[in-house]
Amino acid sequence: MKLTIRLVQLVVCFGFMSQLMNAQDSIPKTKTEIKLKKLNALKDEVKKIERELLKKEVKAIDSSFNNKLITKEQAIQLKKEAAKKRASNINNRIAIIDNKLLLLQRNENEEDFETAYLEESIEKFLTHIDENDQNENSSKKDKRIRSGLLFAVGFNNALVEGASFEDSPYKFGGSRFFEIGWEWKSRVFKNTNFMRFNHGIALQMNGLKPDNNRFFVNRNNQIVLEDFENDLDKSKLTITNLVIPVHFEFGPSNKVVADNKISYDTKKQFKLGLGGYLGANIGARQKLKYIKEGQKVKEKQKKDFSTSNIIYGLSGYVAIGATALYVKYDLSPIFENQNTTQNNVSLGVRFNVM
Repeated sequence: MKLTIRLVQLVVCFGFMSQLMNAQDSIPKTKTEIKLKKLNALKDEVKKIERELLKKEVKAIDSSFNNKLITKEQAIQLKKEAAKKRASNINNRIAIIDNKLLLLQRNENEEDFETAYLEESIEKFLTHIDENDQNENSSKKDKRIRSGLLFAVGFNNALVEGASFEDSPYKFGGSRFFEIGWEWKSRVFKNTNFMRFNHGIALQMNGLKPDNNRFFVNRNNQIVLEDFENDLDKSKLTITNLVIPVHFEFGPSNKVVADNKISYDTKKQFKLGLGGYLGANIGARQKLKYIKEGQKVKEKQKKDFSTSNIIYGLSGYVAIGATALYVKYDLSPIFENQNTTQNNVSLGVRFNVM
């Protein structure tokens, strides 16, 4: 009888202990355990983020190499540096997580400042683990405006009212123009570089050399060509204008992401520019060279040649890379209040260094 009672007591005691153990297993995990789990998961997230960022950097380096912005040796070196940087980031960031784990384990039963701060910052740390790199990527400077030197040179002449171009009174080979200035190129649309808006400021010098030993004379505000009394070695009128050229430029380009900058490369690409110019005449000068009484004479005349004060016209170019075939035509007449209207026309090459 005593043995039976003893067995019953043991069974009851065992059952109570089993229920107690099951009850302990069913207790929800503590806040500390949740934090520990999140931090351990964060290690894998760190590796994943850094590897994705490395892939993006390698892709940008390959793009720069394919567009011939960097050499093969430079591309290899940049990839090595990027891989080293990402490996160091992983090691440093995991070390930070490990330190937080140790801190949490030491203070798992305390609700002190550190554990309270940790509870608040775990999610923030997970969200912003790649903050510096993401900010760097999102804040890459989108270089929408570029600027550079504008230079053009070529042949110059005039279209004379009532006469064909072949009947021009000016030498075709000897009459030339020169243009130099500064130009800004702006991308019109945000996500494509197919259209650009180009504007700047330039100095134009249009030269006209009369043929048949003639020179320019102002007769009662009428600019006419007259025969010179001596044999001319040179007769040239240079008209200088300060203008604002404006063009809409069309053509393909390659997007380049490098050195924290987004730009569009148009090197070796076809370009078409259409537009015009507006400005003012800032001077006219005639240069004469001749021999008089056995002496060489150089004469520079800055008389009033009645040139138009306001200059405006149409211009355009077709380019491959930085070199273009360039044409411009003055809608404004060369000389004001003339019986016969003359309009300056130029054809040459244009260089844009950006």
